[in-house]
Amino acid sequence: MRLHIIARGKIGRSPESELVDRYLKRLTWPYRLTELPDRGGNMPPAERNSRTVLLDEKGEQIASSEMAKMLERWRDEGIAEVRFCLGAADGFDDADRTAADRLIAFGRTTWPHLMARAMLAEQLYRATSILANHPYHREG
Repeated sequence: MRLHIIARGKIGRSPESELVDRYLKRLTWPYRLTELPDRGGNMPPAERNSRTVLLDEKGEQIASSEMAKMLERWRDEGIAEVRFCLGAADGFDDADRTAADRLIAFGRTTWPHLMARAMLAEQLYRATSILANHPYHREG
């Protein structure tokens, strides 16, 4: 199963991009990163058997272990790709939210877009590490 981050805005060369790169390089699962302009641009076509997760202020706050269980369930169901979408400054509209399979928030605070991308990359690495019984994640 491929993990696909689709993010509005260009990250360029920045401390945040170094964090994103650091965690994506550690992933043992296939992944793809697609950057779109802040406005416009075409969303890449979804795989036939995919799921879409929006990172959205109205989303659920989930634990890392729950993220791992979600990925494990979808992987075991034969899902080809999970698309994690980060919107532009104005986020997503109600139609986007309705079309998504899941909405997730990184807490109740507002995070800068580039930080949210780095946090997502880290959480994907953490979730896949949990599934591999790697000692990176410690609960408690």
